[in-house]
Amino acid sequence: MYISEKEIEVRYAETDQMGVVYHANYVIWLEIGRTQLIQDLGFTYAGLEVDGYISPVTNVNINYMSSVKYGETVTVRTWIESHGKLRTTYGYEILHKDGTIASKATSEHVIVKKDNFRPVSLKKINPQWDSKYTEIAKELV
Repeated sequence: MYISEKEIEVRYAETDQMGVVYHANYVIWLEIGRTQLIQDLGFTYAGLEVDGYISPVTNVNINYMSSVKYGETVTVRTWIESHGKLRTTYGYEILHKDGTIASKATSEHVIVKKDNFRPVSLKKINPQWDSKYTEIAKELV
């Protein structure tokens, strides 16, 4: 299984009055991790958009296990949990500097044509990208 890693320095603006990262900011970190994975594999999400496609989130699930605080550096680990004809599920772990898990998450995505939101297979629009996802996915659906 291929895992991408991206370090993130926790910014003050991401925290609440207690200095703890506000829960919604984890979704942004997931996006950063997902974008890094795509880049590590040699593709770009921006390129997908230029070609007239977008990849909306259809589901996100985050399990918060321990707090992350201002001043910390975390690592977002991202992989392909499953990949099928129309849906891709990404898996994530957000780790403290010492390697302990702060949270685990998944996000599910489909690719749609930007102009009409009709689902389209990644295999149809970018066979190389689809082949790479199929190769590294934990499981196929």
